[in-house]
Amino acid sequence: MPRQVREKTPDARGGSPKGQREAAGIRPRALLLDTNVVLDVILARAPWDGEAVLLLEAIARGNVAGSVAAHAVTTIYYIVERAKGRTLATTAVSDLLQVVDVVPLDAADFQRALSLGLSDYEDAVQVAACLRAGADLLVTRNPRDFKGAPVTTRSAGEVMALLAGTTSK
Repeated sequence: MPRQVREKTPDARGGSPKGQREAAGIRPRALLLDTNVVLDVILARAPWDGEAVLLLEAIARGNVAGSVAAHAVTTIYYIVERAKGRTLATTAVSDLLQVVDVVPLDAADFQRALSLGLSDYEDAVQVAACLRAGADLLVTRNPRDFKGAPVTTRSAGEVMALLAGTTSK
């Protein structure tokens, strides 16, 4: 069974230009979740799943807005279906779509991703989605994959610390 999270509240949307709120010491309002963070929750991948579950719960409660890139939805479905079957994949994606927004991408976003110079094109598309959404942070457990990108990355645990008003390691 996928982990359950509650549906987000209607006022859970919002955003500001990348990193401005965090740089000012203000809690982030909008996040883009990297595919690995969502998969950690759905597939209960320890040790990362604990903090990722807490973050998705915070999104569901409306403490912060969360989104995923449109292309990530199909990737999540595919990986979960391969690992756990079609029923779980369908339930997991349906549950996810109750909690997060989907950032639509167009040809300009995919072109922008090509120009970013990241070694992995899928990661570059995540960055383009983060920029498109106006998210404050890109939440990932692989920040090195985004080195040199024009977005601020944080882990789920670091974001939870920011939301709590504390600093993290």
